[in-house]
Amino acid sequence: MEQPLLWIVLGVVLAVAEIFTTTLFLLMFAVGAFAAAGAAALGAPVGVQALVFALVSALTVLVARPTIQRHRRSAVEAGEEPFGVEAIEGTTALVLEQVDADAGMVKIDGELWTARSYDATQVFVPGDRVRVIQVRGATVLVWRDDVSAG
Repeated sequence: MEQPLLWIVLGVVLAVAEIFTTTLFLLMFAVGAFAAAGAAALGAPVGVQALVFALVSALTVLVARPTIQRHRRSAVEAGEEPFGVEAIEGTTALVLEQVDADAGMVKIDGELWTARSYDATQVFVPGDRVRVIQVRGATVLVWRDDVSAG
């Protein structure tokens, strides 16, 4: 009964290692190790356990990983309509409180956002129109909106 335990330990080690790499590659081998643990629990010989590990790992890498990777792409990369934070990047905002490198407040589509200047030398006063360059958490980084400035 110790062979299933060895496969389970290997699966857990691989799953924990995946947490640090976030590549979704080691996770596929963890799945293979858990499948081999199941084969070992059913009394399969070591050679069959290794074969189950190799086959399940290879199948998850070849079948599941591309699907997961496709869903991890951003909407812009996938050619779809962006939503959420991706939809905010590139939009214009109205400055409500002075925005500089340290603080500020803007309004984007009726919502209030804390803001910082993307360029530390720029300062925006209330009433200015700015372009959202990047979203970091609940703060937007903004730049002068040259399109609507004139």
